Amino acid sequence: MAIAVASATPWRGAGRPWVNKAAAAPAAPVTAKAGEFSPAGPNDFRGPCPMMNTLANHGFLPHDGRNITRETAIKALGQGINFDPALAGLMWDQAIFINPEPNATFFTLDMLNVHNVLEHDASLSRQDAKFGNNHVFDPMIFAQSAMYFTDKVMTPVHMANAKIQRQLTSKATNPEYRFTDHIENFSLGEIAAPFLVFGDIKARTVDRDTVISFITNEKLPDGFKPQSTPVTLQQVGDMVMACKNATNLFTKDAGAAPAPGFNTNHKRSATGFGHGMAW
Repeated sequence: MAIAVASATPWRGAGRPWVNKAAAAPAAPVTAKAGEFSPAGPNDFRGPCPMMNTLANHGFLPHDGRNITRETAIKALGQGINFDPALAGLMWDQAIFINPEPNATFFTLDMLNVHNVLEHDASLSRQDAKFGNNHVFDPMIFAQSAMYFTDKVMTPVHMANAKIQRQLTSKATNPEYRFTDHIENFSLGEIAAPFLVFGDIKARTVDRDTVISFITNEKLPDGFKPQSTPVTLQQVGDMVMACKNATNLFTKDAGAAPAPGFNTNHKRSATGFGHGMAW
């Protein structure tokens, strides 16, 4: 996945100019030892990503949300949730473009609030930027999403259903709704993340209460243990594809009789509309 800077003038949050406080002042002392939970204070930076916020709340990332270098990110993602160094490095590479400074070597969590770069409309747990705060957890928004977590053990279908309803709601209510192929890639990665971090990757399942608690509190579960082997880019790709397939609203033909005049021998092409969709 690639990231392109949305504009030459970055913005922090919704409607407020972004100010690079990290460059103007030294990083504040970390207030949490790695692994210990300590929620963000009033001077700590946080962004729209629950996982990055969680890693900061637990002290794997700098607790103040500042000065996230490539080395820092790789170490945090490895120690906190056992992401393979190659995967962690790629994630940082995709995010560093959010810092507008030439040849930047760090970013801060609040830089991720820039709309339509990483942060986007139809979040499962945040408001659209059009309506206010696009990076702080919104319980009403998330309650709408969690309505689709209908089983104690969740599959990609549950996350996909929540994602679809948020897109429909946002499209219907937000006159500035925007959701491109680029954003779709990030959105699918977001709904894949709980399975990769907290779930059974092979079975593609995850405990519902764990997901709800994590997104709500930006806190790792009590007694949390990362995956026994490092999470790889291949596993991410496979889980993203499973989530993408789960967004398909069509069902398989159960053998119903074809409509009169329908040519059952017609072969669909894999090239596009009029010749069939990709299969």
